[in-house]
Amino acid sequence: MLRALIFLLPLALTIFAFIDCLNTPEDEAKHLPKVAWVFIILLFWIVGPVVWLAAGKVRNAPDGGRTPSEWHRGRRTTWVAPDDNPDFLKSLKDESEKDGTKKDESLLKDWEADLRRREDEIKRRESGTGPDDQAPPAAS
Repeated sequence: MLRALIFLLPLALTIFAFIDCLNTPEDEAKHLPKVAWVFIILLFWIVGPVVWLAAGKVRNAPDGGRTPSEWHRGRRTTWVAPDDNPDFLKSLKDESEKDGTKKDESLLKDWEADLRRREDEIKRRESGTGPDDQAPPAAS
């Protein structure tokens, strides 16, 4: 059991350091190019990962207590999706305020008129008079 642990611990450290090196942007690798760090990690099995984790990468905490994902999101120069762009969302809101309320009101009035027509039709069917039938004259 101890033999397996002695083999698996450095292997896990090497795999972790290798993946961390591959996911690190080129401008955050210190002292050497990223390709050189990959070779060092893979060739020097125990020492390479330790050196990478200790000195190979810029490891500053993001400013203002932000998480790393927020920090990278702040550095993004293009928008990934339209709903990420605040200008696009503002234009949608302005457009809906300008044109949408008029369209919505006219659509609502049409629906209400259709509903009244259907209710009148149902009332006429229930009372037994057709759309052309008149109520019988009252007997005197």
